[in-house]
Amino acid sequence: MEIEEDEERRRQRKLEEALEVKSLRRIISAYLNYPEAAEEDVRRYEKSFKKLPPAHKALLPHYPSKFKNLRRCISLNSYFIFTMLQAFEPPLDMSQDVDGCKDPHLENFEHGHCHSEERNASSCQSVSTSGRMCCSNHAQACSQEKSNIMSNPTTELQEVKSEQQHEPIFGSGAGEVENKNEIAECCSNDVADSNGNAFSSPHDWLDPSLQLNVPLVDVDKVRCIIRNIVRDWAAEGEKERNQCYKPILEELDAQFPNRSKESPPACLVPGAGLGRLALEISCLGFISQGNEFSYYMMICSSFILNHTETTGQWTIYPWIHSNCNSLSDNDQLRPVLIPDIHPASAGITEGFSMCGGDFVEVYNDSSQIGVWDAVVTCFFIDTAHNIIEYIEIISRILKEGGLVGWQVWINFGPLLYHFADMYGQEDDMSIELSLEDVKKIAFHYGFKLEKEQTIETTYTTNPRSMMQNHYHAAFWTMRKKRTTTT
Repeated sequence: MEIEEDEERRRQRKLEEALEVKSLRRIISAYLNYPEAAEEDVRRYEKSFKKLPPAHKALLPHYPSKFKNLRRCISLNSYFIFTMLQAFEPPLDMSQDVDGCKDPHLENFEHGHCHSEERNASSCQSVSTSGRMCCSNHAQACSQEKSNIMSNPTTELQEVKSEQQHEPIFGSGAGEVENKNEIAECCSNDVADSNGNAFSSPHDWLDPSLQLNVPLVDVDKVRCIIRNIVRDWAAEGEKERNQCYKPILEELDAQFPNRSKESPPACLVPGAGLGRLALEISCLGFISQGNEFSYYMMICSSFILNHTETTGQWTIYPWIHSNCNSLSDNDQLRPVLIPDIHPASAGITEGFSMCGGDFVEVYNDSSQIGVWDAVVTCFFIDTAHNIIEYIEIISRILKEGGLVGWQVWINFGPLLYHFADMYGQEDDMSIELSLEDVKKIAFHYGFKLEKEQTIETTYTTNPRSMMQNHYHAAFWTMRKKRTTTT
């Protein structure tokens, strides 16, 4: 009987790993399909333009030039994406056969950080981590085995070290892929820089034969990532960061006025996205750990955090994928330089890390009880299937007792519940509480409200767009009492 149970466990682990590989292949395929999907958009624009009567075409003589410029912008975005993928080291054997693996939830688990101009419920989410792995004392749960991507994702850590130097991967700056053929080469074996120099890919997992056909909604997640890069890592995103991150950083600074360099307080940032807020908290003098479920996000954050050499190293064009609400073509086609800072030179505190995995699965572990001095949630709590579970875990992982100013939960964001419109999924759930009920649940789990206000903000909004969606976000500081109700 015991032998049969061991065999069943091995079979289950193999199936779970194959599912994770299949999901990761799908995410990589979405990135690799970006240039073709974007090119298809341009072809559609051209087709509509050609249908105009000659007199109407004559009023838009600049349009052929605009289409050419759009293709140039797509090629530069593609170059950044392919360079990022070249630097990515998958934590799994990507060559294994996963053709027989099926999972009914694969279409529906990727909800996350895409609070966009229009409500985007199927946003950027998957699982796990990449890059350099380092486990800190504050995340013992991150040493668990890789498990089912849907229920217990890979939970490993990556760390940025300020003294670390990175060798250039493709030269000193962003190059340009000149045409569709070169883009195809980027997808398989070679990448060319702006001078036409080819660089061979060391990664067999980028072979086209391993790629999957993905729906266009997956490529939309890639476009979402490009917008998120602006929010976290561009000067153009500073206004949003000041609206969202600055109040959090100021409150943390006030709550922990006498931080010790020898024993800094530990702060967890669930839903860390591309890592900027977690990095800024580290720079304040905290042991900071960002937790992120989305593999789309983790691949990109690992690249920016671990492989950036200089500020403004890359040029991207985040606003080219919508012709709506543009004041001018120049606004739509404007470049954005990233990153606006050099992460490794930002002054991070030792122990800064990014932990990949589902928040509930990673931090519901017994090793996480009473570990953290502060938890910061920014545009995160509405990503829950069950927000009550989120609040319960946040209460559990905060330290009991201690010095005044510790054991705090700082939250910022709306309640745009990401699974609210998941119709027809019998085994899915979405608990959608009002703000009043959220606070009542928090009080039940031992929190006391100390500060509360509403702050107006945007999320990955094009600042030059004619349409600006604004949130009246809830911002609070809650302190955990010495005795909690569980």
